[in-house]
Parts: sequence; structure tokens; C-alpha cells
Amino acid sequence: MIPTVVWGTGNVGRAAIRAVEAHPALTLTAVLVHDPAKVGRDAGGLGGLGRTLGVAATDDIAAVLAARPRAVVYAASGDIRPDDALTDIGRALRAGAVVVTPSLYPLYDQRNAPPELRDPLVAAVAEGGGSLFVSGVDPGWGNDVLPLLVSGLGTEVDAIRCQEIFDYSTYEQEDSVRHLIGMGHPLEYQPLMLAEGVPTMVWGGQLRLMARALGVELDEIRETLDRRALETTVTTRTMGAFEKGTQGAVRFEVQGFVGGEPRIVIEHITRIHASCAPDWPSPPDGVGAHRVVIEGRPRIEVTVEASDEGENRSAVGRLVSAIDWLVEAEPGLYDALDVPLRPAVGRLGRRTA
Repeated sequence: MIPTVVWGTGNVGRAAIRAVEAHPALTLTAVLVHDPAKVGRDAGGLGGLGRTLGVAATDDIAAVLAARPRAVVYAASGDIRPDDALTDIGRALRAGAVVVTPSLYPLYDQRNAPPELRDPLVAAVAEGGGSLFVSGVDPGWGNDVLPLLVSGLGTEVDAIRCQEIFDYSTYEQEDSVRHLIGMGHPLEYQPLMLAEGVPTMVWGGQLRLMARALGVELDEIRETLDRRALETTVTTRTMGAFEKGTQGAVRFEVQGFVGGEPRIVIEHITRIHASCAPDWPSPPDGVGAHRVVIEGRPRIEVTVEASDEGENRSAVGRLVSAIDWLVEAEPGLYDALDVPLRPAVGRLGRRTA
């Protein structure tokens, strides 16, 4: 059994606790939290399992890492604290752990990550002997292994489009939704996530990964952006009111050009309420979906809805399932093309709650 730590208990961390508990090769040995109110609580309760696991949450990072865990699922947010996330992950690598995380967007395509991010992690691996795999949903399997797998079903492939279509009122990160993405702000407000070049920083690595797997080179990456205002004030269950005239929906594309044409495209269609931009595509269930469209012969469209805890769409199995493979691999930095897509071996019919 591989001693595994879950670091963070938000949307991703709760799902990670359940995923680690369900995995037949892993054993949960510690849960790290930031909120003092969570210290001492049992991991089973924090993970929504409805039973105790006998693992009490702690905020003592040094003590947990001093125990030399073999693996760490780093689920703390990197959206608004990227420097802290980089420091935390480096500490875990220097402790010799295999680290899997969705929290550092530039590291999804680790080969082309900025040196100021990549070099400290390479040094931490060299010092401690750990490994790092950064992935997620979108960016993550929704726009790397899934579209690549589906593309192989076609005879001719003209273009690949990956879509995330979501109601962001279900996303439990209010600071990110309001300030990073701009929901509820006047349209003249410049949210960081929509600033020129930032979508490419976040999703450009996914385009490069797909291009590498398809054996092509990108000529360039371009961005498009469209924003819509709310026509009436709306009230959300999770984040309260969003005023009429403020940003209520966003649609952008990150386009990878090959031969002068946008051949690989990642598109996001995001709302704070279904009433905004009703002419844009909507998810089948009204909450959220990831869709891959392969334009070619035949035309192929696949829509994936990964639902848990009602509206929570954090699917972390890709990361947690990689841990035992990474433990057997050489220390280093890995990406989605390195780590094989693995079936749920030993988990068919096994319930954690």
C-alpha cells in the first residue's frame, strides 16, 4: 500500500479523499488543511464519506512531510496563490513524494513551462527523488487524452474542438468567479483570467500537448473573447446576487493554428445564470459538461458529464490513478502524454460510501 496525503479539502480535495480511499493500492495517511475549523476533523467527514477513516486533519505541514509520505495529492488552489502552491509542491517533492495536482496551469505542458516555474521543481526532484504530474479536467483530460482518444476513431480529421460549458454559480471559489473571471463586475472591469495572453498561458499547453501527440507543429496560438451582461439581477444559491448590467457570461477560444487554419481549439462558455447569453451552447443538464467535437470524416461529438455531490464536477480519478504508476517510474516531471490512461483496476463495484 502506498502512503498517500491529501493536501486541501475543497471541491478537489473532497473528491481526492474519496478517490484515495477507493484505490486498492493507496492508503490515506494524512489530510492537510488550512482552515483552523477543520483541524482535528476526521477525513471521512471532510470527504463526504459518511463514515470515519481514523485520519484526523492537521495543519502541521512539516510534521506530515517529515513522515516521508510516498505520495501527495495537492488539491489546494493555485488560482489566486500560485507562488504558495509552487512552494508547497516543492516541499513535497523534496520530501521524496510523488505529487499529483491540478494547481499549476503552466506545468500541464511541463516541457515548455517557464524556467522560473520549472527549474525550482526540477531541483526539488533532484534533491528529494520525487515526481510530479500536473493535470486536471479542463485544463486536463477534457482537452488532452479525451480528444486524442476520440480523434483516433476518425478517418479524416479536419479540426478538434474541446468545449467546457458551465454554470459557474456551482463553483465554490467566489474570489475566482467574481474577480479572476469577472462575473458580477462591470464590463469595463479587466478580470485577470481574461486578460490578453492569460488564456494562452493556462490552455496553450493543452494545445501543444495535442499537437505533439498528433505529430504536427503549431504555427501560432490566437485568442478570441466575447462577454455578455446580465439583463436582470439574478441571485445564486452559492454566491448571492449578481447585478443587472454586470458580466454574466463569457465565451472565449484559444486556437492552435496549423497550416494557417485553427485546427485545435479550446473553447469555454461560462455563465453565472442560464438566462444570460441563451443563444450560446448550454450543457445538457444545465450545470456543466465537457464536449469534444472532431470535424472530419466522420464528424464525431462526445459530451461528458462528471457529476458528484450534486453540482460538483471535480473528477480527480485521472490524477489519483496515476500515483502507483508514478511510484514505479523514474523521478522526474511528467505530463499527460507520458502517463498512460489507466482503467479502474480493482474498483469495479467497490463503493467507498
